Amino acid sequence: MGYRVLLIDLDPQANATIGLGLDPDSFDRTIYDAITNVKVPLSTVVTSTSIERLDLAPCNIYLASAGLALSGTPGCQLHLAGALTTVADKYDFCIIDCPPALALLTINALVASTDVIAPVQVHYYPLEGLKQLLHAVRILRDRFHPCTVEVLGVLLTFVEERTVLSRQIQWQIRQLLGDFVFDTVIHSNVRLIEAPSAGESIFTYAPDSRAAVDYRSLADEALTRFGIDKTPMLERARRSLSSLQRQSIGRHPPRWEAARTYDHLQTGRTSTHRPRQQGVAEKTWETT
Repeated sequence: MGYRVLLIDLDPQANATIGLGLDPDSFDRTIYDAITNVKVPLSTVVTSTSIERLDLAPCNIYLASAGLALSGTPGCQLHLAGALTTVADKYDFCIIDCPPALALLTINALVASTDVIAPVQVHYYPLEGLKQLLHAVRILRDRFHPCTVEVLGVLLTFVEERTVLSRQIQWQIRQLLGDFVFDTVIHSNVRLIEAPSAGESIFTYAPDSRAAVDYRSLADEALTRFGIDKTPMLERARRSLSSLQRQSIGRHPPRWEAARTYDHLQTGRTSTHRPRQQGVAEKTWETT
């Protein structure tokens, strides 16, 4: 699509790094250094990949200790946002691959973000995790004014159209969340399993596979939801952080639509969420 993209691997398992054919232990510096040491610019951590216009901030298992390193330090939730401002003029999008836990690393990602794509497996248990994520977004928006993070949408994954149970759960989630759910779904596909072992993305490993079609469709739909205005994508996040540093913490922004969606999740009523009409100047810090 021609966009300049930075991928931040913020999961200590380093799946994003490995999936691009890179060895997590081969780097002298990783995203761990950039968020725990202000003297290490993020630009010195970023490396190019085999995919044109895609750069990566890699990680390895040492990132698991970042929570301890940051804990207790002033503004420990803002370290990633601060690091990202130094590369704001180089990329159109920044995608953050988050760990599957609402710990300090994920909080850093959410505070630095403007939008979140929430992947949900088409099973019953992941719905509880979705409730927790929506609740965390509400708290962060209230706590870190003017934190602008919103859930762009819920992405259904591991979809099996052939099974009655999968179709039933998918229908129930759409009834519950309405337009909050992406039209695009990611189907279970053996190519998605094979691609990481080959160190390639699905677009280079099996560009004609159903999985590649699904992810292209997701990119198109996400861009539609952003509305894509002409403001540089990371610039909005940079301005938000600057405003956050200037203003006192604790003011409460207007209640967010997704807060009502969370209430609907608790009460079982159908969501009234409607996709935003205006563009998001940054899809940019997207947590997945």
